[in-house]
Amino acid sequence: MSVDLPEPDGPMIAAKRPAGKSTLTPESASTAASPSPYRRRRSSASTIVRLPFSLAVASTPSEFRRMPGAWFRRPRDALASSAPMHATSPEIFLLARPSIDVDGLRAYLSDVGGESWLERRLSEAEGEPNGGELIVEFGGRACYRSWEPGLNPNVTRVRTDQREYFANILRSAHGSVLEHANYSLIFRNVSRVFTHEIIRHRAGSAFSQESLRYVRLTDIGFRVPPALEPVRDQVLSIVERLEEFQVSAAQELGIDEEGVPFHVKKEVTSALRRLAPIGLSTDILWTANARTLRHVIEMRTAEGAEEELRLVFDKVARLMQAEAPGLFQDFSRQEDGSWVPEYRKV
Repeated sequence: MSVDLPEPDGPMIAAKRPAGKSTLTPESASTAASPSPYRRRRSSASTIVRLPFSLAVASTPSEFRRMPGAWFRRPRDALASSAPMHATSPEIFLLARPSIDVDGLRAYLSDVGGESWLERRLSEAEGEPNGGELIVEFGGRACYRSWEPGLNPNVTRVRTDQREYFANILRSAHGSVLEHANYSLIFRNVSRVFTHEIIRHRAGSAFSQESLRYVRLTDIGFRVPPALEPVRDQVLSIVERLEEFQVSAAQELGIDEEGVPFHVKKEVTSALRRLAPIGLSTDILWTANARTLRHVIEMRTAEGAEEELRLVFDKVARLMQAEAPGLFQDFSRQEDGSWVPEYRKV
């Protein structure tokens, strides 16, 4: 594969090369009409390519340095193919959920009243309460001091059934208490199309994404979207060529040689990601509270949402209904694949 790159603007500095290797030399005045003041001297075994970033490959690793307009020698065998691109499918893993310090909760309730509510919940859960649901219920009851009748003179009766209690929370749009329950999900093998869209949901969220400035692409995973299935072979061919370039360019630049500084590796890796497909598979960690989860599930499974996000958040909806059934009890899946809550804008 060949890549045509623009001629440099202004003077260039030749990279030092070992003896016997091709070098860049100043051209004589007779070639002043050439767009570059340097001519490219090629041997039959190599070509010289100007790369659009300022790193020079020197004769030894210790001579790595920044140089404007650097040129690099490309051995023909450096373009050997990498392993074939592999197909991927998005996966979701729940990494963290709310956890309750029962002793701390009991100590607080013994001071303000309401121990019977806690003991009832512990009994129902056989000593292992659902942390997310319990902290949300606690937050709601703290607003009205409604763990037991009589703690607040204005409250003469309370709902004892937890699911019914949550239904009332959702129905009355008392959504702020849902923000106390946070869940951490790792999305595996999603595209950067997916990550570019999900990070727009900043409220109630935290993100940590695989950085392609630091993580070099040596094996590109890719999922062909259904809309591109008719041209699947062409898609795979393009992605495989881009993957081969990632590997061969790193070899040509010698960034794995002993003694190459990390900042050089980082600069090359950052530059190479510009020639990677946005649909490549990557990972991102997302922490979100239950209120945000409800909103994003509704938005990203809607009929008009992006195809990959619909696929992934269908799985998120199923996961959260199993994880916190009381908080997501009003969601139902429609025939078109969208998840619609009975109570919106909670």
